[in-house]
Amino acid sequence: MVFNTGAALLDAVVLAVVSREEEGTYGYKITQDVRQALDVSESTLYPVLRRLKKDGCLEVHDREYQGRNRRYYTITAEGRAQLGLYKEEWKTYSDRISMMFEGGEV
Repeated sequence: MVFNTGAALLDAVVLAVVSREEEGTYGYKITQDVRQALDVSESTLYPVLRRLKKDGCLEVHDREYQGRNRRYYTITAEGRAQLGLYKEEWKTYSDRISMMFEGGEV
């Protein structure tokens, strides 16, 4: 993709992915889901997950899977509120860009 992925967009996409799973989801699956929309590496996503946890948007818990612990992430109420703000901002932003591409007035 030729457009840069900013931190806010990456945070928004990660929160959207995690919000789809009530029981939580684990890092590798989050990476795979995010990659459906953005070209990012695991090494890029794990700092995002840590930051979102630190900011109170995600909760983390470990669960055993095939004899090993797997770290699961769930969205918090604060994370859902932040995701709502991101969605509103994205709608406004994408509408304005679409208008510019289509030759209309913003």
